[in-house]
Amino acid sequence: MSGRFLPPDHSRGDANTIGGYAAVHARPAAFEGSDGMSYSVEIVVDETGIAGRPFGAYLLFLRWRRIGSQGIEGHLETDYLAYGLTEDAARTAIGATPLDAVKAHLEQLVREHSASTPSRRWWDAMRDE
Repeated sequence: MSGRFLPPDHSRGDANTIGGYAAVHARPAAFEGSDGMSYSVEIVVDETGIAGRPFGAYLLFLRWRRIGSQGIEGHLETDYLAYGLTEDAARTAIGATPLDAVKAHLEQLVREHSASTPSRRWWDAMRDE
C-alpha cells in the first residue's frame, strides 16, 4: 500500500491537540517512544458503568513492528483520562489534550512497561552470541 499526501485542513481544529491533529491531518498522531519504537495513538471511548460518568475516554498507543513485515506488535493504554455523559462528550474532552501531554502519557507507559519486561530485545541478545 502506498502512502498518499493529504494537505492539512487547519479549519478542522487545533493541530496541537490530539483530537485536532487527527481532524486536521486526517490520520492519527504518531510518536517515537524513548524505547526507540514507533507508536500511533487513537482515542478510545468505552462505557464505564460509573453513575454520573457513563463514558470514559483513554489513549491507545499501537506499537509498530520494528523488524519483518509491517504491522502492529503490541500496545499500551492509559487509564480513563476524561469522562462524559455521552460518547461524543468524552471524546471531545480527551481530544482537547495537548500533544505534549499525550507524549508524556506515552513515556510514562513506556517506563512502566520496560520495568516489567526484559531490558534486552531478542535481536540484541542474538548479536552477543
